[in-house]
Amino acid sequence: MQIPGSGLAKGLGVTWRHLTRRSVTRQYPDELPELPPRSRGVIALLEENCTVCMLCARECPDWCIYIDSHKETVPATEPGARDRQRNVLDRFAIDFSLCMYCGICIEVCPFDALFWSPEFEYAELDIRDLTHERDRLRDWMWTVPPPPAHDPAAEAPRELTAATAAAEPPAPPAEPPAPPAEPAAPQTPPADPGSGR
Repeated sequence: MQIPGSGLAKGLGVTWRHLTRRSVTRQYPDELPELPPRSRGVIALLEENCTVCMLCARECPDWCIYIDSHKETVPATEPGARDRQRNVLDRFAIDFSLCMYCGICIEVCPFDALFWSPEFEYAELDIRDLTHERDRLRDWMWTVPPPPAHDPAAEAPRELTAATAAAEPPAPPAEPPAPPAEPAAPQTPPADPGSGR
């Protein structure tokens, strides 16, 4: 049988224990949080690597990436060759009021033009200001941490091994090995002429 009010007494006991302990709450604006190394804050753009392939915009489940571009003709460098067409980036914008920070755009980018930055302090008073154009996305690039160091015990990638092997000068041909000496024929004792054999 339970004593009436025992649950209330247990609850007050837990409250009293927590009141006497030191608080572990970090006062955010004064004390910045220690973020894990791969935290997702804001997406940064490295404009030089973008080829306007539109993979990020097509794969985005929220359709929050806006890309505009135009084609430029690059004249041929050799006689008889054709002029080439090149995409030029006019606008690259991400609407962070729609973005769900899934990271699909960063994963599908084949040219490493998009990166995660751990910055998270970009709140705005007006929701329209959460659409970051390419100049603001470029500014986030300076906050992207360097990639983690490679494991020194891991084997080198096949591409690197093949490239270094191709870049090394060929080794001088080794001298051909000397032909092996012919084994000496077993010596048999001379036959005795008087034995008749």
